[in-house]
Amino acid sequence: MRYLNIVALGAVIGLAAGLPAKASSSAWYKSEGGKVRLVTSGKPDEAGQIHGVLDIALKPGWKTYWRDPGDAGVPPQIDISASTNIADARLSFPPPQRHDDGYGKWSGYDRPVSLPVTFTLSAPDQPATIDANVFLGICETICIPVQTRLSLDPASDPDNATDTALVKTALATLPSPARADFGIHVLPGDHETLVVEARSPGDPDSVDFFIAGERDYMFGAPVRSQKDGKLVFTVPILDRPSATPTDGGLYYTLTSAEGSVDGLLPFP
Repeated sequence: MRYLNIVALGAVIGLAAGLPAKASSSAWYKSEGGKVRLVTSGKPDEAGQIHGVLDIALKPGWKTYWRDPGDAGVPPQIDISASTNIADARLSFPPPQRHDDGYGKWSGYDRPVSLPVTFTLSAPDQPATIDANVFLGICETICIPVQTRLSLDPASDPDNATDTALVKTALATLPSPARADFGIHVLPGDHETLVVEARSPGDPDSVDFFIAGERDYMFGAPVRSQKDGKLVFTVPILDRPSATPTDGGLYYTLTSAEGSVDGLLPFP
C-alpha cells in the first residue's frame, strides 16, 4: 500500500478541535475516505472500566489496518493523556482479512469496522472525561494518515440504548480465547522463522494465521503448508530485538469458517 510522502503530511492530516459531546459519543470527524468517532456505553463497570468503540465508517473501496499493518502501514492508535480520570485506553481488534494490493501484503478491514476500546478509570468513583488523540491510516490506492482529537463525556447520557448496543455488538465480534481444538502449537523453528501448527474445526482451507509484530519484532506474510496431515504456517522473522524478551508474548489471531480465536505466543 503506497503512502503519501511524509513531507506532505501536514496537508493531509486533519486535526479537529475537541467538540462538545453528543450523548455518550463524540462528534464524527470526516476525512476523504470516511469518518471516525468514539462511542461509549456510558457507565463504568464494577472493575472501573468504561467500554467503548473507535467507530470507523469507511467509504466504499477504502480500507484500514489491523493491529499489525505490515511493513508500510499505520495501525490505529489512541492517546488519552489529555483526558480526566482516565488511566489507560486499550484497543481490541476483530479478526482481520488479508489483503494484497500489488504494493504489499497487509492485514486489515475493507468495510466499516468498530474497534472496541476499554477505558480504565484512575478513580472509579470520580467523574471522567475522554479527550483522545486518534491516529490511523485509511487507504484506497494511496493511504492517508488521519489524525483527530475526539472528546466526550461518558456521563452525559449514560443510559443511551443506541450507544450501548453498538458497543455490545462490537465486543461480540472479537475473537474468543484459544482452546485445545482451536488454536496454535509452536513448532521448532530457527532464528529467522516462526513455525506454528494450526488446529481448527471445520474446513482447513478457510484457516488463516495473523501474528502481530511488537517489541521490535517484524514478520513477513505467513506461508501455509501441510506436514504429516497437519496445517502449518511458516512466518519469516524480518527483524527482531537484540535480546529476546522474557516477559509477555506476541499476540496472534487464528481465523476460520468456524470463527476466530486469539492468544499469546512465546517470543521466538
